[in-house]
Amino acid sequence: MSKAICFSEFGGPEVLRWSDIEVAAPGPGEAQIRHLAVGVNFVDTYQRSGLYQVALPTVAGNEGAGIVEAVGAGVTSVKAGDRVAYAGRIGSYCEVRNIAADRLCTLPDAVSFEQAAAMMLKGLTVQYLIRRTYRVKRSETVLFHAAAGGVGLIACQWLKSLGAKVIGTAGSAEKCQLALQHGADFCINYRSENIVERVREITGGEGVPVVYDSVGKDTFESSLKCLRPFGLLVSFGNASGVVPPVDLGILAPLGSLYITRPTLATYSAQKTDLDNMAQELFEVVTSGEVKIDIKQRYRLQDAAQAHRDLEGRQTTGSSILLPD
Repeated sequence: MSKAICFSEFGGPEVLRWSDIEVAAPGPGEAQIRHLAVGVNFVDTYQRSGLYQVALPTVAGNEGAGIVEAVGAGVTSVKAGDRVAYAGRIGSYCEVRNIAADRLCTLPDAVSFEQAAAMMLKGLTVQYLIRRTYRVKRSETVLFHAAAGGVGLIACQWLKSLGAKVIGTAGSAEKCQLALQHGADFCINYRSENIVERVREITGGEGVPVVYDSVGKDTFESSLKCLRPFGLLVSFGNASGVVPPVDLGILAPLGSLYITRPTLATYSAQKTDLDNMAQELFEVVTSGEVKIDIKQRYRLQDAAQAHRDLEGRQTTGSSILLPD
């Protein structure tokens, strides 16, 4: 038996239950891992609430790190005893699980289990956002919303290492200061400053070539207005709610703009892409260019509180769950 955080209905954090689950021997192509740390991400709350539909009942969570305990038939990419981590596979809020072995990334010795659990989903997301969805170039100015969050703090550092100028946004002076400490050149407090006016001021009226927006409903319109002609809005989350239906005609007078809605699942679907993305992430972390800032640690059984804190915007940096 293994302990896990499960839910059998959609709703608030109260639907999460600390439960016993049976874990069979790994099947063909699978590996069994024992988690030593588990990541907490906004996508976990979207699945729990029903915003993103998943089959029920299920174990919550999408990111973890631990030790391979056994492998099924045909698995050659990992073996028992390997240190591994993964992202983007629901079912991580548990002590032990089986997972498709080709979704696992072998951890360098220099990356701890806690670091890995705090960075795989967020770091791989940053990788595809700034290296593939829009390949940020040296000296470009970009706008990154929620700059003090787990994704944001990684992005600020990584963008800085590329030589970009980073404008972040956050909801308090303290969060803005945190973003600045992690590489943002400017941070706009959206509770007291007008985002569009400040971006235009910072860029001399030009706007930015790309906006990275995980906030959704509350920032969508202002994000578009921050773009220069032919600019790209990368909408990759809904922290404030889903963006309502959009009349694409608005993109023309704002400067023939582009919008995309990328996902990690698409960018990492091929094993070679996943491995290359993880390698680049591991390199920027082990080099010290990007430091993983774990601000909140919870016991695995306290996952509901982690969700309350995350949805209540009470967190900064990364949050992880630790099995006893």
